[in-house]
Amino acid sequence: MIYIWLLIFMSSINSSHQQAFYDATSCRKYGSAPGTRYTCTNTTLTKMSCQTFLIFRANPQFPTISTIATLFGLPPDSLLELNHIDSSSEMLFVDREVLVPVNCSCSDNFFQAKVNYTVTENTTLSDTACGVFEGLVKTVTLLEENQNQEVFKVGFVLNVPLKCACPNNGYKYLVTYPLVSRDSVMPVSTKFGIPIENILAVNNLNPDTTVYPETTILVPLHSKPMINFDVPSFRPPTPGFYATKPTEGTVKPMKLKKVYIVVSVIGSGLVLAILIVTGLYLNALNKCKRNILIIPPTRRSSFNSFSTPRVSSPRLSPTAKSSPSSCLSPDLLAGIKYSLYNFKIDEIKRATQNFNEDCKVGEKIYRGSFDDVQVLIKEIEFSEIRHVIDLHSKINHVNIIKLLGVCYNESSWSYLVLEHPSNGSLRDCLSNSMSLTWHRRTQIAFDVAMGLHYLHYCIVNPYMQTGLCSENIFVTSNWRAKLAVLSGNTNLGSMDSSSSDYENILEFGMILIEILSGKVDTDKKSLCETIGFLGGNGSEGGCFEHLRGFMDPCLKEDYPLAEALCLGVLAKACVEYDPLHRPSVEDILKVLARMV
Repeated sequence: MIYIWLLIFMSSINSSHQQAFYDATSCRKYGSAPGTRYTCTNTTLTKMSCQTFLIFRANPQFPTISTIATLFGLPPDSLLELNHIDSSSEMLFVDREVLVPVNCSCSDNFFQAKVNYTVTENTTLSDTACGVFEGLVKTVTLLEENQNQEVFKVGFVLNVPLKCACPNNGYKYLVTYPLVSRDSVMPVSTKFGIPIENILAVNNLNPDTTVYPETTILVPLHSKPMINFDVPSFRPPTPGFYATKPTEGTVKPMKLKKVYIVVSVIGSGLVLAILIVTGLYLNALNKCKRNILIIPPTRRSSFNSFSTPRVSSPRLSPTAKSSPSSCLSPDLLAGIKYSLYNFKIDEIKRATQNFNEDCKVGEKIYRGSFDDVQVLIKEIEFSEIRHVIDLHSKINHVNIIKLLGVCYNESSWSYLVLEHPSNGSLRDCLSNSMSLTWHRRTQIAFDVAMGLHYLHYCIVNPYMQTGLCSENIFVTSNWRAKLAVLSGNTNLGSMDSSSSDYENILEFGMILIEILSGKVDTDKKSLCETIGFLGGNGSEGGCFEHLRGFMDPCLKEDYPLAEALCLGVLAKACVEYDPLHRPSVEDILKVLARMV
């Protein structure tokens, strides 16, 4: 009889330990997935309820203690002191870890902390479980708890049983910690100041077990949790999410010395070869400059030959001079690596129907066609045309409109002929924005930022786009954006580079506001004031309602609310009154790159 009771006692101990087995199944997986919650089958040794904590990371959708507390159905004051935060409306850094106190209880053989979540936009279970709640509950669990529906509409109240556990082995708390990309057990142990062995033991993990994002581990503690925020969530040297084992070096010092010698010899040889090739190239280039005089290219018989822009220039004798009637002088063409078409004024007039107002698409910009090829024609002063051609000779970028030809007239206006993307200007697209989906809008914003970055940092001298607006941004047939560079003013020292940069950022912010709202005919000041609610001017908790009212009605709420908020905050930063508070082009690209 004693032996039987001993067996029952040992089996009860084993069953109690099964509650904390690490579950590696995907957060987004549907169907049968055993182990998605921590079990509580042993009623003798396991506490049936307890006060414990979850970790939640601040994000654009839940950026404050107030919004996080509302998500978990808690008063904000219960989170402030615990997380050492002074105000419930303080904007937290993205991924700032927040301790959330919960009441964990045993129900249907599973530990869970139940909350209700009201759906604010048409969504799926996996987006709610793995996005909104960051893996603190799994998709299959939500499916079981909510009538086996996979898609929910606005207003539906979801039952959300969050993962938690109560201790049975001497610890006071088991904190539920959701793992993120490139996370591992070691930084978690350092962050909470506990031995890594304790975490491995309570989660039944081996040191070389692989862990995955959007899953959870339990952090065993003897007292209230305190997080060391100086410890990153991952170790940068470790690529990916997989545990690695250190290996001892097997290369002997003598072998290493030989490797270093070989590498040094090869490297020196390569440097010498590069210097020789560079010298030969410069010598040949100087000879070309002395012996070749470039004359203006002639216009081809058909305008459809745009696909062959590179041509060789005829050679003249050193005493030859270009014709006085030539539209483009030799020095003007010296830096060009492609040929430009030379149009006559009569051809420009025919292409624009004698500059008909119906062909006008912007200030001194017309739409026209040559041999069924759609082009943009820009009026420009004679003194400016040389600078524009010189600038375009340096530009080669997918997000910059190409210069195809010129019409040169010394006594009156000259004209630039540029490619014309088929969807017209961004302003035209926004005026009839039914086809501008959310993805297309974020892609256009990213393309504009890429074009600006190229002009600011990738050509010599830097070019600061003046008068950047939705009228001189054009959209291709596959909804990619291109900037029209219509003047030749570069940053040559007479301009203040930083001031021009700040002005471009302000103009880019205005474009973001137009992309979000669909409004294109509002003056700058009024348009900036419409996003004042993103700076804390609105009532607490009403930011999302203001944002929904601000968004373009043509989107019909078919957009991720978190991304819309992120883009709105970015736009607000770009139009800050103090230029020093505006982000750089690099900062803008880092934000937009996450959306496209």
